[in-house]
Amino acid sequence: MTKHDLALSRRALISAALSAAGGLAVGAFVPAFAQAAVLGPVLSGDETLAPKEMNAFIVIDPDNTVTVRLPHTEMGQGAATALSMIVAEELECDWTTVKCEHASANRNLRDKGVYRSMTTVGSQGVRSSYQYLQQAGASARVRLVRAAATQWNVPIDQCVAANGAVVHTPTKRSLPYGALAGAAAAVKLDAEPATKTPDQYRLIGKRTARLDSAPKVNGSAQFGIDVRVPGMVYAAISICPVFGGKLKSVDETPAVGQRGVVAVVKLDNSVAVVADRYWRARAALARLKPEWDVGDRAAVDTPMLKKLYLDALDGPMAQAENTGDAAAALAAPGAKVVEAIYEAPMLSHSPMEPMNATVQLSPDRLDVWVGTQSPPNVLRQAAEAAGMDPSKVFVHNCYVGGGFGRRNQHEEVVQAVQIAKVVNKPVKVVWSREEDMRQDRYRPQAAVRFRGALAPDGKINAMDVKIGVGSLFLSLGRPLGPDGVEPMAFETMGSPTSPYVIPHKRIGISLKNTHVPVSFWRGVGGSQNCFFMESFIDEMAHAAGKDPWEFRRAMATRPDMIGVLDVMKDKGRWGQRMGPGQGRGMAICETYGSVSGQVVEVTVSPDGKLKVDRVVCVVDCYHVVNPTTVEQQCEGGAIMALTAALYGEITIRNGATVQNNFTNYRLLNMAETPKIEVYLPASGGPKWGGIGEPSVPPLAPALCNAIFAATGIRVRSLPLKNVDLKKA
Repeated sequence: MTKHDLALSRRALISAALSAAGGLAVGAFVPAFAQAAVLGPVLSGDETLAPKEMNAFIVIDPDNTVTVRLPHTEMGQGAATALSMIVAEELECDWTTVKCEHASANRNLRDKGVYRSMTTVGSQGVRSSYQYLQQAGASARVRLVRAAATQWNVPIDQCVAANGAVVHTPTKRSLPYGALAGAAAAVKLDAEPATKTPDQYRLIGKRTARLDSAPKVNGSAQFGIDVRVPGMVYAAISICPVFGGKLKSVDETPAVGQRGVVAVVKLDNSVAVVADRYWRARAALARLKPEWDVGDRAAVDTPMLKKLYLDALDGPMAQAENTGDAAAALAAPGAKVVEAIYEAPMLSHSPMEPMNATVQLSPDRLDVWVGTQSPPNVLRQAAEAAGMDPSKVFVHNCYVGGGFGRRNQHEEVVQAVQIAKVVNKPVKVVWSREEDMRQDRYRPQAAVRFRGALAPDGKINAMDVKIGVGSLFLSLGRPLGPDGVEPMAFETMGSPTSPYVIPHKRIGISLKNTHVPVSFWRGVGGSQNCFFMESFIDEMAHAAGKDPWEFRRAMATRPDMIGVLDVMKDKGRWGQRMGPGQGRGMAICETYGSVSGQVVEVTVSPDGKLKVDRVVCVVDCYHVVNPTTVEQQCEGGAIMALTAALYGEITIRNGATVQNNFTNYRLLNMAETPKIEVYLPASGGPKWGGIGEPSVPPLAPALCNAIFAATGIRVRSLPLKNVDLKKA
């Protein structure tokens, strides 16, 4: 595999756009891809763009290099490779000539959303963009073929595109794409060409080396924390440890005059020390003793929050679903009713790369370098902080050292802009690990009460679910809908995505909004709801005297769900005998467009020590672009979910987060990591599923169901570090 660098500099974002004489940049405008569009003025300040540039997703240079502009962020999930493969499949180019770069949020703003959604959340990289990326590749291919036919003065149907060149079939003459780029740039199509059907794919579906592997190995990849700008200073920051608190006062004297210190900057809820080196800034910051105004928030602690969510189960509920008559079915004479309450704590995102941002502010322009899941959000937040028109803000998206939903809101960008206003220099803000963990926007805390009734045939006849959970929308300042619910609160539980047909089902939701901020965490609502639901499904199977796999299989009706369950049984060795203290559990759900199931095998020693021996992941995402990256995502998701199930817990004391580093927010280590097997029974069809989130939700319930099989202990509250697994 030829090594490629993922170009992320300001120059690289635009310099691939060449004139008609030098290269081809194929536009994919909404709604059509066929028409040329003029790009407007200079984008990044040091390049002059050709007046007739036709540009959005694809650029072809004279040397035959194909640059794919990515509408979604590469943050380790393989989006750069998968999206480029989709384009290359239609373009019929030589894969070894392909490179990629992040697209421009500024251009997306000015060109009326040419890149569509540039936010990389909800496993939507491939599933939300494959159609228009296919169309962009097909449009480019047809233009190149037409340009060649015109140059040879031959019928277009005698020409074909293959391996980065156009071939005249009768004479075997060929022209490389680079030689045709200038002429192809002038071609206009009357209509868009058809794209390939899955049976025609030659690249999609093949194991393909990642485009971002080489730069990450050789160190040339630029993450946000790597950015250096001439004249830049560094800011270390201390934010009020109690969420919502304000800076009351701070004596600057201990920091002023320290070596390299440029300024002490007071912000609304924080104080920053700016210096010529980060460690000098941080050392000077440590000398300060800021006083905070925290109000009554300091009275909040974890026991209080736990009571809040449990009490919510007895309070009023907004109705999320109401099928049949659950109340009557549960009250029916002879109904076998099972009840249980489940709880899940807040979780930190804890990315390897802490939050950071670099800004350069001038009177008529603001440049921001940051690793982000949402360049449009950065553009908006930075523009508001600077008091500047968004069209004058340029976001230089970098590689992301872990996102998981955290890099969607950017307080660090706002801080960097505010500090730059004071010091009149380019500023790089870096949060310490402690600030990163204590100022996170956590996965919401939740409590759920289930009541389920079994029918005479052993299937579930009725289920009543009451959910008390932190509201993502309210915490982020967004309004709820008129029904008072938000979809994440009952993800994987609601009928549209539930694997099971339950005749009578009612789901009520009580959304809470405390002073502790919450936000999207990998797997979102499903990351805890699947634990609740699939653990309770196992409880119902046990009450019915049924095998957990047979119980699920009997209630599943969708072919994709049944297919995943069958592979889980086969590859998970379901039903095979296990030794003393060993257990096997399973869970399945649909999340973010894919069906995901897992089988987990554990060993629990007589003194309660847990060892996770094996995890089998089965995911039907309907179409697999690159099996290698899909498997990597399944493995990574399972490990992240296992870490959370075993150890993950954010607690609050005196209004502030207790955990502040990996010493007290433990992660799974290599020695604890079990064998993970991944199987991808892609069922095809018109649907394309996501892959970033789906392997997270089934892990916790499959693990806890395996523990029950091994010990008879039913785990209803996470993390497992708080659970005594000693056998009776």
